[in-house]
Amino acid sequence: MNIGIVCYPTFGGSGVLATELGKALAQKGHQVHFITYSQPVRLNSFQPNVSYHEVHVPTYPLFDFPPYETALASTMVDVIKNNNLDLLHVHYAIPHASAAYMAKQILQKEGKNIPIITTLHGTDITLVGRDKTYAPVVTFSINESDAITAVSNSLREDTYKHFNITKEIIVIKNFVDVSRFNKKPIDAFKKMIAPNGERVLMHASNFRKVKRIPDIINIFKEVNDVIPSRLMLVGDGPERPAAEDLCRELNLCDEVRFVGRQEQMEDILAIADLFLLPSETESFGLAALEAMAAGVPVVTSNAGGLKEINVQGETGFMGDVGDVRTMAQQAIRILKDEHTLNQFKQKAAAHAKLFDISNVVPQYEKLYEDLLKK
Repeated sequence: MNIGIVCYPTFGGSGVLATELGKALAQKGHQVHFITYSQPVRLNSFQPNVSYHEVHVPTYPLFDFPPYETALASTMVDVIKNNNLDLLHVHYAIPHASAAYMAKQILQKEGKNIPIITTLHGTDITLVGRDKTYAPVVTFSINESDAITAVSNSLREDTYKHFNITKEIIVIKNFVDVSRFNKKPIDAFKKMIAPNGERVLMHASNFRKVKRIPDIINIFKEVNDVIPSRLMLVGDGPERPAAEDLCRELNLCDEVRFVGRQEQMEDILAIADLFLLPSETESFGLAALEAMAAGVPVVTSNAGGLKEINVQGETGFMGDVGDVRTMAQQAIRILKDEHTLNQFKQKAAAHAKLFDISNVVPQYEKLYEDLLKK
């Protein structure tokens, strides 16, 4: 198949999943064309069956805000026509689904029908999409898609709850390449982070408010008061300055490392003992799943789709959003001795195999094939 994939090229979950899906499809012999405004961060090596098409948005004095959606739709039309695409798979509803609808209408006038699959990822539904500024367009463009998927049952329910969606939403859960994360820790790396054998706690995100970065630091403080530990904060975003201030207030600067955005998460997760994700909301929690694939137990909130991947008392624990004390106690329970920690690590790794890429990509392939038969 000749497949177009439209996504954000950033470190966020939707861009990561879309890029990894495209790479996996290419490895199976499909031709994959990425359409976005810059090269996806996970598209960092040559792939024979992968092409990248950049969306250029001209700037004119007339426009206070360059019309990306219009440029995107035009680029979609160009790529579909010149590469004879069979279908278009757009990730994250805003603005990709509406731009895809526009492209489809243009192509229909020229006698070509292109099926559109829209995959919903989270904040396009739970946050941004519910803003009244966007909601009518989001609702319309989702309903006009030929197929709709969501990355968790929780997100599917939220979509039906907050939008008047008249079509079936198929749940195809997020995935992880387990083989990629099955790595031994680099001893010298871990020694630099934890020179005296301290436990290593970790969090990775885009540092937005919903990730509750202050909760992570406060959980860590309670753990560190009982078990000597180090905290690695991977990523960057608007909440980082406040997080650095909180570390100074709590006198934790020597124990907490802000390491910025990192592409090779498999090397970083390999040295972790515990992953923290106490988010306000998570449609799925891909960062937690990647940690589990690396054999790292997780302590998370019980928000949204996290309940669908984190098995209480086996792969880790869950607490109510904002319940720092409970999550700190749960972390201490996991980290208290080597035997307990190893049990959690083994169960986390085993559970992650259920979400391996080899189990999920065929579900997308079947969806594509079913659409093309219609």
